[in-house]
Amino acid sequence: MNGTTSIEKAVRDKLDNLTKPKGSLGFLEEIVVKYAKITGKTEFHLPLKKMVFVFCGDHGVAEEGVSAYPQEVTAQMVYNFIKGGAGINVISRYVGAEVYVVDVGVKEDILSQSENFIMRKISYGTRNFTKEPAMTEEQAQKSIEVGIEMSELAQSKRADIVIPGDMGIANTTPSSAIISFVTEQPPEKVVGRGTGIDDTRLRKKIEVVKRAIEMWKPKDGFDALCKFGGFEIGAIAGLILGCKKNKIPVVLDGLITLAGFLIAYSIDPEVKDYVFAGHKTAEPGGNVALSFLGIRPILDLDMRLGEGTGGTLATSIIECALKIYNEMATFSSAGVSQSNI
Repeated sequence: MNGTTSIEKAVRDKLDNLTKPKGSLGFLEEIVVKYAKITGKTEFHLPLKKMVFVFCGDHGVAEEGVSAYPQEVTAQMVYNFIKGGAGINVISRYVGAEVYVVDVGVKEDILSQSENFIMRKISYGTRNFTKEPAMTEEQAQKSIEVGIEMSELAQSKRADIVIPGDMGIANTTPSSAIISFVTEQPPEKVVGRGTGIDDTRLRKKIEVVKRAIEMWKPKDGFDALCKFGGFEIGAIAGLILGCKKNKIPVVLDGLITLAGFLIAYSIDPEVKDYVFAGHKTAEPGGNVALSFLGIRPILDLDMRLGEGTGGTLATSIIECALKIYNEMATFSSAGVSQSNI
């Protein structure tokens, strides 16, 4: 019996001996089993140490008018993250997670001495992929390496769980292009409203994605990253690849982190066994990705904010499942008779 199988058996045996009908906690029990298999542990110390990495970058395709917000909002939101005023900061305080903000390609220089801000700028935004490839192969590889570096930071800080987040005006457009290409689903089924664009901009956004896929015809996932961008998507892919190596569970957020995950998956399909899907996003492309991968999301709250918010909120459910496993009485310890069926 190999290690993973023996871990699963030990965890399932304990779950079956808790004072409840067998399997009655449903998906919560599967969460515990998956967490155990990823970490190689059958005992869990709570609360979990949670780390969020919000990767930030700008996108040349914003020139095409595919977002409801101007590009300078990316840098403005970076400062908001650093000051603790964004949605991800509030949710992270609630669940007890640390937030690290990583500049991999913001168009402006971010001036901050905060210990939670990490400067790893590869370039001042990607290029407009309707006219030229968004990144060079070297830049794409660097973005992945930044994510791997952050996974090493997570390991050095003894993180129990990691959540990738994102910020980048227009980044739902390259994310949709990546998801459409990898899943082989038409842009019409993938492209959503992102920041809340109207019907006219939505039609334009679909056309931009369709035209780019036909123009560049990527060879594989990594080539799609090069052609469409962006720096934060590559960093998310690298974070996932690094966390798999270090046996740190990753909780995915919405559209952008799922695009990053598909890049990681195209490089190493085994990463699928090391992640949880935090939530069912309101963005259609995110759900196309989840369906393609066959991964069940933990939450369904019609969220589409990004930043890592849905993934971070879902860690509270993961932690609750582990707490039940840790603290619920067994039939023998509680003196409760077991089923005789």
